[in-house]
Amino acid sequence: MAKNLKQLTVLLADAMIWGKLDQTIEAVAHDSRKVVPGTLFFCLSGVHVDGHDFIAEAARRGAVAVVVEREVSDVADATITIIRVGDTRVAMQAIVPCFFDYPGQKLRMIGVTGTNGKTTSTYLIRDILRKAGHKVGLIGTIQTLIDDKALPIKNTTPDVIELQSTLAEMVNSGMEYVIMEVSSHALALNRVAGCEFDVGIFTNMTQDHLDFHQTFENYIDAKAELFRSLNKPTNTKQGKTAVVNLDDNAGAIMARNAACPVISYAVNKEGVLTAGNVAVRETGSSFQVKGPFGTMELSLSITGMFNVYNVLAAVGTALAEGVPPEVIKQALEGFTSVPGRFELVQAGQPFTVIVDYAHTPDGLENVLKTAKEFAQGRIIVVFGCGGDRDRTKRPIMGKLAVQYGDVVLATSDNPRSEDPQTILADVEVGIKEALGADNKGKSYEVISDRRQAITHAIRLAKAHDVVLIAGKGHETYQILKDKTIDFDDRQVAREVIKEMSNNG
Repeated sequence: MAKNLKQLTVLLADAMIWGKLDQTIEAVAHDSRKVVPGTLFFCLSGVHVDGHDFIAEAARRGAVAVVVEREVSDVADATITIIRVGDTRVAMQAIVPCFFDYPGQKLRMIGVTGTNGKTTSTYLIRDILRKAGHKVGLIGTIQTLIDDKALPIKNTTPDVIELQSTLAEMVNSGMEYVIMEVSSHALALNRVAGCEFDVGIFTNMTQDHLDFHQTFENYIDAKAELFRSLNKPTNTKQGKTAVVNLDDNAGAIMARNAACPVISYAVNKEGVLTAGNVAVRETGSSFQVKGPFGTMELSLSITGMFNVYNVLAAVGTALAEGVPPEVIKQALEGFTSVPGRFELVQAGQPFTVIVDYAHTPDGLENVLKTAKEFAQGRIIVVFGCGGDRDRTKRPIMGKLAVQYGDVVLATSDNPRSEDPQTILADVEVGIKEALGADNKGKSYEVISDRRQAITHAIRLAKAHDVVLIAGKGHETYQILKDKTIDFDDRQVAREVIKEMSNNG
């Protein structure tokens, strides 16, 4: 993977260079702690840390060249080559894909964007493609998979160095496809630089991340960048397709930006793919998919109307990639679940416990609507809102919890640097407003400690009730102001149920 420095600097049209260019670059990094001998070090200017302050540390660890965006006359090591550019992030986005030999041009790349449904859609598509005999990689919220090899992840979409390195590893491991969750942050910040997507999928668009995007229009435009990228003149691969949810108002916007064949899907409208005769149960669902192939009857182990849409997205993608309908059906009917996505916790209790990642208003409403469809008793909702994130969604989620639930327990999610009580006060505004409307007979409590809230919910539950624990899903940690602790909603629920059982 080594490259000549001169070969890389050709990509930087306006760079000013001091020092030797006949250097061999063995690695790239923007974190001085990851520098090894022969590294090209990018000095990124962040909110809290400035990479320019770590040039000496990078040199000590073996960096042979640094990319900077301001004067750094105090560099002690005279042997280091200085490359000055207008924006080090832009330079990094140009150089890194080249350093790794453009792996995104060697794989069939499927990108999934949208507020909710990305994770389940990627896993559904992965199963279908594998059933069709392909070797498949996956990059998403829960983990990165290279075939069956799992790697830990930090962000929904990794930064450009981590992403390109992972894609290169996938190429070397013989993968044909990679399916990626592509977040709006990644698109806005161009973390996907060097990736050439072949299929772009749009799931849905609801309020989220307005702390970053400021306006809903900016949020939509960030998502649309995935579809604009399908028609770039620099693309090297043929056969681009957009797969869009026609029932979502933003679906038409994504389709217009695609400038390539579009497979639309819908439940309430007529799409290329349309679902009908939907039946949702606690442990599964059944429905028909009508499309160019005729009618596909599906009986699945996953439930919820939101999963009907996820399945339609997966069917559209598989058709775009030439997978026969009979293989699609077989894969979907063999699919069981995704960790933390409407996951049933079964420990012998006479009531239902569901853990779900729902952390947006739309996500919470979706899972509550689904629970309401099969609940024979009360719905007990445990949920919170993350700290240092969009505050405007907190009262909205409080309202929804009361609207669909019978007992609401507001608690901490990942408070991060915020005071949990401040977050809960925002949530409580919506709860009180909903209780003052047509929701008589419903109750709520605020229990800041998440373990105590889950314990209380399970102890309240009676036969046929549904306990929904929302917000963290697959996560096995909780981020507090000064530390990150081990915390798994599923494990906590099982422990409480077992304790209750042991106590008779």
